[in-house]
Amino acid sequence: MARRATPPSRSRAQLSAREWLGGIRLSGFAVIMLGLVIMGAFVLVPSASSYIDMRQQVAQAEAGVELTQQEIADLERERDRWHDPAFIKSEARERLYYVKPGEVVYLIEDDVERDDAVEPDPVDADVEETQGDWMGTMLTSIVTSGLAQQGTSGDSSLFR
Repeated sequence: MARRATPPSRSRAQLSAREWLGGIRLSGFAVIMLGLVIMGAFVLVPSASSYIDMRQQVAQAEAGVELTQQEIADLERERDRWHDPAFIKSEARERLYYVKPGEVVYLIEDDVERDDAVEPDPVDADVEETQGDWMGTMLTSIVTSGLAQQGTSGDSSLFR
């Protein structure tokens, strides 16, 4: 018998892939097991993602609880400080300026000398020195423009 030659359009890789796929023999048991694995994946993937979401929510809730416990501890320390009479006296003196009878309190404002108290150079002499009252000038301008009989002699073609 004469041997048939493969057509030149087919490559060697296509033939070997076809031979490989043709060599696979599946039994009924293998098909059933493959189906069960695929169905198990479809069943477990959504529950696994919901499990991961729940774990993230639990972690966020635990972080919130820890933050709240820290705030509670800070507030309890502050409350304990306010139960101390010496702390209350010092706060009343500092915040409310309470004094004992017979004491004289002197409040000194801005008692520290600063190096940056030097005035900066003016930006422009015309800007800093005005010729008149700005409010009077503005009022005069508004009244004059409202009582004018004619418009200014300019390009009036813009308003036609």
